[in-house]
This record gives sequence, structure tokens and C-alpha cells, in this order.
Amino acid sequence: MEVLIENTLTYFIVGLLILTILYIYLRKKKNESKLVEQKIEKAKEYGFHEPISLHPVVNLDICIGSGACVNACPEQDILGIRNGHAATINASHCVGHGACFHACPLGAISLVMGTEKRGVELPHVSQTYETNVPGIYIAGELGGMGLIKNAVEQGKQAMENISKKITRNESLDYDVIIIGAGPAGIAGTLTAKKNHLRYLTLEQDSLGGTVYSFPRKKIVMTSPMELPLYGNVKLVETTKSELLELWESVLSKNNIVINEHEKVNEINKTETHFVIITNKGEYTSKAILLSIGRRGSPRKLGVSGEQSEKVAYKLIEPELISGSNVLVVGGGDSAIESAMLIAENTSNKVTLSYRSGSFKRLKPRNFEKINKLAEEKRLEIVYNSNLKNIYDTTVELAVGTNGENETMEIPNDLVYIFAGGELPNQFLQNCGIKITKKFGEVVMKGE
Repeated sequence: MEVLIENTLTYFIVGLLILTILYIYLRKKKNESKLVEQKIEKAKEYGFHEPISLHPVVNLDICIGSGACVNACPEQDILGIRNGHAATINASHCVGHGACFHACPLGAISLVMGTEKRGVELPHVSQTYETNVPGIYIAGELGGMGLIKNAVEQGKQAMENISKKITRNESLDYDVIIIGAGPAGIAGTLTAKKNHLRYLTLEQDSLGGTVYSFPRKKIVMTSPMELPLYGNVKLVETTKSELLELWESVLSKNNIVINEHEKVNEINKTETHFVIITNKGEYTSKAILLSIGRRGSPRKLGVSGEQSEKVAYKLIEPELISGSNVLVVGGGDSAIESAMLIAENTSNKVTLSYRSGSFKRLKPRNFEKINKLAEEKRLEIVYNSNLKNIYDTTVELAVGTNGENETMEIPNDLVYIFAGGELPNQFLQNCGIKITKKFGEVVMKGE
């Protein structure tokens, strides 16, 4: 009898312990789910919840809420676990690295380009990165992948496909011409060298493409990658300067020269090859790899005085700016990061002009930092404002909503405009490349 009582008591204690642990676990999950719900509501409030381009979509029918996708994502609060399933929080912050897709044990995540309401204009490319024009390939940002690691991988794969497909024609100048020396273009160039192709790389600006225009201290890469003719790049938080130095070193060791400051004006197709016309010459090639950015030329505001020498559309060396009244125009991450870098020198007086009443789709870290700097009076944010006139020593802003604007004139020495860029659609169309608007098209499909 005593043994029965002891066994019953033991089972009761064990059962009670299991129930206690289960209660604590479920309560913890409930609290975590509630926190994710709050983050989603906050993301909706600030405009971060709606995706801009590439983003993860969760199949709730097979998602088991393991959290592997959340842990794999190097960005902040893109995904979270809500009610036992993965859910997108700040979908607009997704940069398309695909870590969540590969981490999901059941393949419950797909990567989708655009949404049913918000389309994304992209050139048509096949799985081999070839466009509808045979012989012209596209890799990197222009194809919708902005992450450096992804652009490098696409540049490699596209060039490998070119190497397998083309037949050498000794009468032509080159087997392949790479247009653009950003991440995808450099990777494509190194791969062409590895495969013993006759190649030429053209860059309208400087080595690095869009990366070159970033501020020197900007963190441009947050995950390792593999670079052709070099191997694994194990740097985790890489600055622009570090990445450019790495590229320059790899290119130099392999005796590769990039034709910088040579802009392609025209691409003509014959029955057998392409004729590429630049501002410096004319070349013939069997194939072309387009690895140019999506922004093309910087978008101008068309305001009076914009042609002034004190106006710029990219910030390269903020540490050289001192004791200046600086106006930064824009509300995206580039504008915010530039304003913060200039404000690091307390001798500068920085004003940030943004046309809307609140920031939309900023990286969480930038959103927190810029608001903190404003609270500390280290820079001034003028919401609902538009640049109206640029004078020699001042600038004029129109401030207000619903057409009821007041004029605000402030001292000024430098103006930096970050209004995005003009997509190179016309250039692509002139080449015969089709451009389509993708509304929720699956790029990488889960189970």
C-alpha cells in the first residue's frame, strides 16, 4: 500500500512538473507571439510591413514554427514567430539573401518579387541569366538582387553559363564584354579570367560601381561570400574601403584592368555578334554581361540653382566636411546614413529635408539613430518639406501640407540630394530587352 502511495505521489509530482514546464513554455511562446504582433503593428504604422521588392512568403499549412528562418536571417526583425507560425514583420527591409529560404527544414518559405498591388519593374531573364536577346545576360542589382553576396554569386553563375554556351570567334575583339564593375561585374570578370575567355570590363564611373559611391565608413556587407580566383571572403562587417581594397588586390594579382570612366552609349546586334559603342571607342563581342545598377543616373529635382557646384548626389568622404551648413534631401537609407555621417563632426550644422510627415521603410537601426540624433539636437529634421531654391549662401524650403506651404530659408554651404535614380529602362529597351512588371512572382519556391 505504501509503495502504491509512493508511486502515485511520484507520478503526481512528475505530472505536475511536466504541466508546470508546459505552462511556462506555452506562456513564454504566447508572450513572444504577442511581442511579434506588436512589432507587426508598429511596422504597419511606420510603413515597414509592406514589401518593396523581394521578400519571404510563408506557407502556413506546412510551417511548424521552428524559428530556423528567424535565426538564419542576418537582418533585424524581418521574420518572427506568431501563433506557432513564421510571420513577416518588416518585409520592406528584406534584401533577398535567401537565408530564411535555405534554413527552413520543411521548405515552407518562398521568395517573392513584388506584391499583387505593388509591382516591380525588372528585365526578363531566364534561369541562366540570359535575357530575351540571345547573348545578352544580366546579373546583380539590375535583375532585382541588391545584396552584394547575391550579386557576386549571380555574376559568377552568369559568366559560367556564357563560357559554356558561346563559340569563340577570333575575328571579334572579345568573347564577352562586361558592362559595370560593381559586385556582379567584378565576379563576372574574375570568372571570365578563370575560364580563359577574351574579355573586357567597362565601368562608367569607378571600380565598385554603386559601392564606390557609398560613404567610406559605410558597412556594405554583413555575411561571408566566395570570390572567384580568391576564395572565401570571411569578413562579416565589411566597410566600403575594405571591400574596394580587396577587389583592387584580387584584380591586381590576376593582372586584370578595368576600363573606368568609359560609358556604353549603344549596343547594336548583328546576326553573329554585338557592336558596343562607348564614349571612348567601339568594340565587337560574342556575348555581353550587363551588371549595371538599377538606379542609372541620379534623379534631379529640377529646382532653381541645382546646377551649382555645391550640389552633389552622392557622399564619398564625409570626414572632409567640417564647419559647414549642410542640407541633405531625402528620406531613404542613403540620405539618412549620409546625414548621420556628416553630423558626426559636431562643427557641421546638418538639416535633413523630407517630403513626407514620417520616415518610411528605413532600416530599424537607421530609424532609431536618426531620431536619437534629432532628439539630441545634433541635426534638424524638416518633415513635409521640399527644396525650392538653391542660392549661393542659403537654400529655400517649402514647408507644409495640402498646398499650404510656408517658405523657410536657411544658411547653406553644401547640398546633397538623394532622390533615387532613373531606371535605365530606355537603354535596355534600345538593346531589345523586354521589361516586365512583376506582381508577386515567385523567385525561389518552397515546398
